[in-house]
Amino acid sequence: MSFLRIVLRLSVFGCLGALWLLAGVFLYLSPDLPDVETLRDVKLQTPMLVYTRDGELIGQFGEQKRSPLPFEEIPEQFIKALLAAEDDNYFVHRGVDVMGLMRATSELVLTGEKGSGGSTLTMQVARNYFLNRDRTFIRKFNEILLAIEIERSLDKEEIFELYFNRIFLGHRSYGFEAASQVYYGKPISELSLAQHAMLAGVPKAPSRINPVTGPEEGKERRDWILGRMYTLGYITREEYESAVAEVDGARLWGAQLGFAAHYAAEMARQEMVQRYGLDAYTNGYHVFTTIDSELQRVATRAVVDGLIAYDKRHGYRGPERKLPPRGTDAETIADWRAALREAPPVGDLEPAIVTSVAEDKATLLLADGSTPDLPWENGIRQARPYLSENATDAAQQPVAKLLAIGDLIRVARDEEGAWQLAQLPAAQAALVSLNPDNGAIVSIVGGIGFEKSKFNRATQAQRQPGSNFKPFLYSAAFDAGFTAATIINDAPIVLDGGSQDDLWRPENDEGKFYGPTRLRWALTKSRNLVSIRLLQRLGVKRLIKYANNLGFDTSSYVPELSLALGTQSITPLELAKGYAVLANGGYRVEPYLIQRVEDLNGDTVFEALPPTVCRDCDGPPAAVEDDGEEMSMEEILAAESPAAVELPPAPRVMDARVNFIIDSILKDVITRGTGRRALVLERSDIGGKTGTTNGPMDVWFSGYNRDVVTTTWVGFDNYTPLGRREFGGTAALPIWIDYMREALQDSPEQERPMPPGIVTVRIDPQTGQPASPGQGNAIFEYFKRETAPSSSGRRSGRRESDSSLYDEVNDLF
Repeated sequence: MSFLRIVLRLSVFGCLGALWLLAGVFLYLSPDLPDVETLRDVKLQTPMLVYTRDGELIGQFGEQKRSPLPFEEIPEQFIKALLAAEDDNYFVHRGVDVMGLMRATSELVLTGEKGSGGSTLTMQVARNYFLNRDRTFIRKFNEILLAIEIERSLDKEEIFELYFNRIFLGHRSYGFEAASQVYYGKPISELSLAQHAMLAGVPKAPSRINPVTGPEEGKERRDWILGRMYTLGYITREEYESAVAEVDGARLWGAQLGFAAHYAAEMARQEMVQRYGLDAYTNGYHVFTTIDSELQRVATRAVVDGLIAYDKRHGYRGPERKLPPRGTDAETIADWRAALREAPPVGDLEPAIVTSVAEDKATLLLADGSTPDLPWENGIRQARPYLSENATDAAQQPVAKLLAIGDLIRVARDEEGAWQLAQLPAAQAALVSLNPDNGAIVSIVGGIGFEKSKFNRATQAQRQPGSNFKPFLYSAAFDAGFTAATIINDAPIVLDGGSQDDLWRPENDEGKFYGPTRLRWALTKSRNLVSIRLLQRLGVKRLIKYANNLGFDTSSYVPELSLALGTQSITPLELAKGYAVLANGGYRVEPYLIQRVEDLNGDTVFEALPPTVCRDCDGPPAAVEDDGEEMSMEEILAAESPAAVELPPAPRVMDARVNFIIDSILKDVITRGTGRRALVLERSDIGGKTGTTNGPMDVWFSGYNRDVVTTTWVGFDNYTPLGRREFGGTAALPIWIDYMREALQDSPEQERPMPPGIVTVRIDPQTGQPASPGQGNAIFEYFKRETAPSSSGRRSGRRESDSSLYDEVNDLF
């Protein structure tokens, strides 16, 4: 009895000592414990997502891949898998599971391995959000105390949600929804039981036991979890056996983009960083752009097809790389496979390695491991070896002259699905399309492939526009009093460049001269010498001031007569902005890409308010009639509450009459001038202008109707010539046509209304003066009322004979 009393006393003292020890630990640690209430407002690092205006994902930016889900959207099957793996008593205990700790200890002693974890999910939340991963008793006590406090402050669903969305699961994925996308390419709600169990096993060792890095260890852990689920009664025997037998097909998936619009997504990323700094990558913003998904696809396809067509005209340049066999066959195949992985497809152009060459074919190795034949008859014989941009060798060359073993080449399927020899175009192109009424960027392509070059030529390439700039010179002239019927001589001109040896002798593209020419016909046919003489009479300073008012950045314009031929540097986006003025009736708009930005909660934190064309705003405000009747309260409230946010009006920068006349001439460019290829669109409401610079090094086409304006450019990044038979109408216009064929589908043809102050006069096409009664070759021309020629042959507009203002050319500079 005395022995029992001693044992009892020792037990009591031991318990009291333990309680005192625990109380002491609590008093020592509790002042330094963080406030668990902060978990209610925790901000998870969530990547930025970029969408088109119709909701297709085109970009994801942020170091941590995370897609938070609320508890009610987490699949019940996955919840059971995770509980079986980590904490099957989760919905019973209050933060610390004594039985779970004992079970984990016994498993460790009996098997030497850690099976189910000793830490509860709540303890892991405490560790993941507040503590480091140091293995010390102090840290473990803090973890226990925090878990108890978390359970007192949050409900079980909130705690589970915090764990589900925060934990690291390998390959930059944080949270199980993100891990599901990374490893299986689909949301967790679409995964199978076996895949749920596989993900539930990853937290044990995320960098080692994930289904990609450690597939064997991952499968072993998965099967153990499935066994636990069966033991706990979560699944049936049949479900268990089926899941264990399932082959796991995990691999690394990128962001599940709706389609590739990398140039637009990168533009959105840059603007978001400018707006929000580095928080743009972590605050989970959803960025909705102005991009139209379908037209963006069409634009990309048009640019690729246009460059491939250009490239075929100039011959086969040879392989991208030469990788001759080395060492053993296995080493050679490994080298070739690595090279194919480094050469992503561009459009329909697939990379391939030549593995053998015969008289009638070559055998290829493709990235998917297949080894098709490339026959000479239909796949190789059409290739013409490149000699220069102006010459190619003959077709039907022997296979061995074109290809060798180890060549990295490109192939593409023809209409019947057979492989043909191809190549990546060396030239580049850009396309930008705007809504002319507000500047919204509908589609934008900065090159043949973002994978090949991230340089966005639509926004960054400063190139000479050539004749594509001429409509703005003629607009300035019409604004100053010249007319579409003004006659200027198309004849040789020699201009002093500043020294005796520096004389400029500009020519027309054809090298011909056509004598006295009306300005309408000069712009329609893109006559260079008429344009230079027109600028000489207008004044360079006046043109620069006019262009600046239209929205062009003229800070780098050199005040020289060469501006008449578009020798200044400009981006395709800026040129499209200028053509928007021509398309919308004379209003300046600013291109923009981001329509709105939403935060993680779906609240709008930014919305664009672009200056927008208001064609009814030019006139005086409509008078409000007062019928003397008293308004009801409902009518008063309806009148005072705005139905929508009012957009600021775009400023008018071009006389409506000048705009109307220029538009009519640019329609002539399509029907009778350098843009006649566009007649295939069978539209009467489109206008546009080609552009070709010296070399030619740059070729352009810009055109529009009332609903869409598009600029296309083709050239080499290194400023080498495109070939003497290439012009805006041969290389850039076909891209524009392919795009606009789709862009105009939902745009009904509409005739532009004639603005007040325009008169139509029947003139002699040779003199620009009113036609004689009964004159057979007379034509009708549009004039501003004050510049229309009178019947006596006099008019208020300027003519070439009006020399008093123009003889002193030096005064213009």
